[in-house]
Amino acid sequence: MVGFPQWTDQGTNAKLVEDVWKTGVRVDDKVNEEGIVEAMEITKCLEVVMGSGGKGEELRRNAEKWKCLAKDAVKEGGSSHRNMRTFLDYVAQDLDKIV
Repeated sequence: MVGFPQWTDQGTNAKLVEDVWKTGVRVDDKVNEEGIVEAMEITKCLEVVMGSGGKGEELRRNAEKWKCLAKDAVKEGGSSHRNMRTFLDYVAQDLDKIV
């Protein structure tokens, strides 16, 4: 992933992608004196994430790892599934009190 944050939470998301999850790179700190990311910088970022070098391979391995973790979380019995079920049960209880 190449993060190209423009405003609000996009900078935070790009930082997470690059520094925490290690699934991509960001271009926000690589601007010219006019504040513009030039084509060559975007090309370099794409070559990193799509290339066959060690960094690109590491990013793809990490992306695969997070993909598997996300699938596990949303399947029946996974953490996201359980949390959503708990939330919906809570909402249903409150609706029963109102009706």
